[in-house]
Amino acid sequence: MSVAGFGEVAELLRRATVVVRSGQRGSGSGIVWSSEGTIVTNAHVVGGADTRVQLWDGREFAARVASRDVRRDLLALRIEASGLWAAVIADSSLVRPGQLAIAIGNPLGFIGALTTGVVHAVGPLAGIGSESWVQAGVRLAPGNSGGPLGDAAGRVMGVNTMVAGRLALAVPSNRVRDFLLGEVPDGWLGVTLRPIRVPREAGVSRPSAFGLLLLEVQENSPAARASLLPGDILLGTDEGAFHAARDLSRALAGRGPRLLRCEFLRGDYRNVRRVTLALGGKFWGNGIAA
Repeated sequence: MSVAGFGEVAELLRRATVVVRSGQRGSGSGIVWSSEGTIVTNAHVVGGADTRVQLWDGREFAARVASRDVRRDLLALRIEASGLWAAVIADSSLVRPGQLAIAIGNPLGFIGALTTGVVHAVGPLAGIGSESWVQAGVRLAPGNSGGPLGDAAGRVMGVNTMVAGRLALAVPSNRVRDFLLGEVPDGWLGVTLRPIRVPREAGVSRPSAFGLLLLEVQENSPAARASLLPGDILLGTDEGAFHAARDLSRALAGRGPRLLRCEFLRGDYRNVRRVTLALGGKFWGNGIAA
């Protein structure tokens, strides 16, 4: 189908964008990923059991959670509907800096709001791990989360997720496809991290001065079950010290029940402690900090 102009492109993308309402969290955005009722949004948008989806034409449906990936902040909803106006999905491996970017969402209660900019980069962003993002100079506000980041033809390049500095970060569409197909590593730790240099007074025998400071630990996550706390500093695993945030991502990679032994600092940072983390699948053993 040919597109006559930008207005038509924006309108088609709007029709594939929904309002997601969940419990007391207010509203966010979502994308009609398939015409048979699959909606993709961010995991942080949906927090309660009572979740509803409103389509572009005003119809509203109860939604159930089909799958969730907290690590990449993705969530799939299902609604009992068919023949929906679904988004056209781009191949995010072909996205390049300089491309036009169109963000559609429902910020601050404004339904179907549009903002434009350009793609700045595709890849990891320093300080927030090794995961790849479509990084675009578009303005997002609360309520945009879970909505589409489209290209000049209205194809979805990614799912808008957060703002870092002046850039909007979107989970690449190919990563969303993997999530929906179940091809997602399950090594979720459940923490927010910041790379730091280990304090000089710390009793670290390893030559590396690099550490990962835990800023937040999510309730009932593998890290919480292992008694890790905000303020702890991860140093490495039995396989070696961490030299960059991507080293932790590599250590967590894999699928199925498994154990990961980590070293960390706590308190006065004078003694290196060890903890065993239970990762993957339905295996939830209790980690023990030593």
